Amino acid sequence: MSLPYFSVVYHTIMLNFIDKVLCQFESCFSRKASFRWFVTITIGFMLRSDKLGVTSVIRDLALSPDCYLSMIHFFRASSWSLDAIRRRWFCVVDGSFPLYKEGNFHILVGDGVKQSKEGRRMPGVKKLFQESENSAKPDYIHGHMFGGLGILAGNPGNWACIPLSIRLHDGLQAAHSWKGASVSHASHVLKMIGDAYRAAQTFGDCILLLDRYFLTVPALGAEAVPGITFCSGRNKRGPEHPGRHLPGAGTAFHHPSVQLSFPN
Repeated sequence: MSLPYFSVVYHTIMLNFIDKVLCQFESCFSRKASFRWFVTITIGFMLRSDKLGVTSVIRDLALSPDCYLSMIHFFRASSWSLDAIRRRWFCVVDGSFPLYKEGNFHILVGDGVKQSKEGRRMPGVKKLFQESENSAKPDYIHGHMFGGLGILAGNPGNWACIPLSIRLHDGLQAAHSWKGASVSHASHVLKMIGDAYRAAQTFGDCILLLDRYFLTVPALGAEAVPGITFCSGRNKRGPEHPGRHLPGAGTAFHHPSVQLSFPN
């Protein structure tokens, strides 16, 4: 629903909340100009009417076309780091939303999505296998592999999933040779577990819910994340995909700050 359908009172409350949240990121930037561009781009992403990147932000905020190069430069600036912004967002979520708890555990929800792309030379695009029972879908596509992580807020009668992070988890192997690159060699499964572990450093003890795609021996092994041990498991087995080794369904394992569970 667009803004005109709400009363002025709700507009004011919403804008004040957005202002309060964005101001908490100011300390993540070493330059005022970078922080102002961060606010501008964030508001632009919230209001844009299409998906044409920076062009959409400039168009929907009615900015001067001369802002295009400055906005592009923002994403390459050394005055901020993505890790600092991610950690601050975790703190904002922890202090601003009524997070749901199961016992003493927050509930993290993780999943991956494969987005088909027409371009074959786009960064991060690779050939991907689709695990689907829908015969109408092709077995392989060219696209991006994203991993998303969220945390549950509200109560059992009115749940909401607050997004914590979403990033490319596969297709970045070519970036390993780039100067100054910090691309991990870990698989999509281990990156998802790593994202949850970093979130748990802010939120405390957490349960991470994943589907059976992530139920693999490398994910459950002690070598995946230091300190992880098996908690429980059953012997029932589901269908296996080529190159994937599945332990028992219903398996769970725990880390001192993250407990991972895989529903049947």
